[in-house]
Amino acid sequence: MLGNKLKYGDTIGVIAPASPEDRSVIEEKLTVLKELGFKIKAGKHLYDHKGFLAGDDIHRAEDLMSLFYASDIKMVLCFRGGYGTMRLLPHLDLDVIKSNPKIFMGFSDITVLLNIFYQKLGLITFHGPMVNSDLKDSTTLNSMLTTLMEGDRPYNIYNPPDTPLNYINFKDSVEGRIVGGNLALICSTLGTKYEINTDNKILFLEDVDEPPYKVDRMLTQLILSGKLHRCKAILLGQFTDCTLPHYERSLTLEEVIKDRIYNLGVPTCSNFMSGHGSPKLTLPIGAKVALDPNSNGIRVLEKVVK
Repeated sequence: MLGNKLKYGDTIGVIAPASPEDRSVIEEKLTVLKELGFKIKAGKHLYDHKGFLAGDDIHRAEDLMSLFYASDIKMVLCFRGGYGTMRLLPHLDLDVIKSNPKIFMGFSDITVLLNIFYQKLGLITFHGPMVNSDLKDSTTLNSMLTTLMEGDRPYNIYNPPDTPLNYINFKDSVEGRIVGGNLALICSTLGTKYEINTDNKILFLEDVDEPPYKVDRMLTQLILSGKLHRCKAILLGQFTDCTLPHYERSLTLEEVIKDRIYNLGVPTCSNFMSGHGSPKLTLPIGAKVALDPNSNGIRVLEKVVK
């Protein structure tokens, strides 16, 4: 299931499913989207605050539902991540989304929605920049717009030329549907009816501000749950600021990745520029892709918008 491709002049609906933001920051960031040539329709509760949440759970869920239902909205874009998206899951009416497929994009805490919309509905979603991201970064912006405006045919996603991908345990190219996103959020849904299905999938992982031992703990949880062994391949994105000031009593992140992932023997591609860093490449969740060790990018094998 696909949303219609984006065009300049289209209306983008903006919601805050997770953490709140100051009104002045919201207005400043919405102006960037308007200057790019898009109309904006803000969710009714976009400016709400409730502690660490952008308002009540039911109101944030209503915003999401109303923007999917609205016929004039071409794309639903999250303002930011933070925390709180999982709290919306019991309040969502997935039939509304199924009847009104649209482009849906976000990352970080939004990971749960990206994967649920694909797993439950078959809707291709997009792990990509949000409204509060740096849309003035040309690589980030071009990847987003190319994907959403020209992704009605197969295409390639290339890392920047000075940032090569690393291929481990590959004998040939690997094809599969890509799922995943933020490592912490993926682990948080394990044992629930919303947990990720990695069977024969290419699993994308990224995270931010997690010291190596926490990354180790989460990867071990995925190993013990069988999620990593059942993958066709693993795609590692940006693990931003997952470091320590010294390593006298710690493994490095690289040592954790080698021990917990590379040693599984699963084909793994690392250093993909998507996650919490910059640039931020847009990745279609649910799309069939190919990881080819002879390329510095990802081949998307089918259209992701119509």
